[in-house]
Amino acid sequence: MLLSKNECGQVHQKKLLQGISVLEVAHNNAKAKISLYGGQVLSWQPTGEKDVFWLSKTSDFEQGKAIRGGIPLCWPWFGSHPNDVENKMGNHGFARTQQWQVDNIEISEEGIEICLYWQGVNMSDLWPFSSELKQVIFIGQSFKQVLQMTNLSDQDAYYTGALHSYFSVSSPTTIKMTALDQAPFYDKLTDQLHEPQSLESFSGPVDRIYDTNQIVKIIDAQWQRTIELNASNTNQWVFWNPGTELANAMADVHTHGEEEFVCLEAANTQMQRLAWTDCHHGTSHLNWS
Repeated sequence: MLLSKNECGQVHQKKLLQGISVLEVAHNNAKAKISLYGGQVLSWQPTGEKDVFWLSKTSDFEQGKAIRGGIPLCWPWFGSHPNDVENKMGNHGFARTQQWQVDNIEISEEGIEICLYWQGVNMSDLWPFSSELKQVIFIGQSFKQVLQMTNLSDQDAYYTGALHSYFSVSSPTTIKMTALDQAPFYDKLTDQLHEPQSLESFSGPVDRIYDTNQIVKIIDAQWQRTIELNASNTNQWVFWNPGTELANAMADVHTHGEEEFVCLEAANTQMQRLAWTDCHHGTSHLNWS
């Protein structure tokens, strides 16, 4: 189904199995795919370039299950909820398994801007609030994603969250990342705090929360590509790769898939107050060169 079109680009909505729909975006400057299930960006490929995001070949496209790859939305909690000791509600909240709606599409010479929204109430015992999420996603030679959250309840709410970006790379062992080696971090695998350390070479598993929101560059010499990440209204970068042993136990990571990506996530991992009738937003802006 064609949703919008002009001489610069077009957006189609395509139905997949299990009632899941994907927006297929084609523009003179880039192409992309966005799943309305989860409001999840799956792909962004500037014209003449490799895809910036990684998507597992064995990812589930099934109601109730998260999609592995692209940019899953972790909201209204990141990781396990602190009040869910046994983690019965699972990691990363419910936003990534909700059905989103298209609000608006604008096509210009620079790119295509797509607005999505979701609204819900009393989604779980851990989130007994009325809330609304909006996304503004820009697809062009650059990429920008804004997540806006509004508390529609008559009481304050508290959330954590992240834009859980999977970046496609030639190999996690050979890329370099700037800025993170200047920031202290918490290692979730060892439950230890660390002073800044070099990131010259690494391999999975890795699961770190860096206490910085400085601009980060992923430098991939083999692919001759640099991805620049700039986030606002977030306080941390989360750096994750499952490593081979864990990836082999994950049905939705294809064989050797862990050797093809790194996750670098703009995040708020500590509870943030979202006052009633208040609105917050977080932004991730990507450039490649």
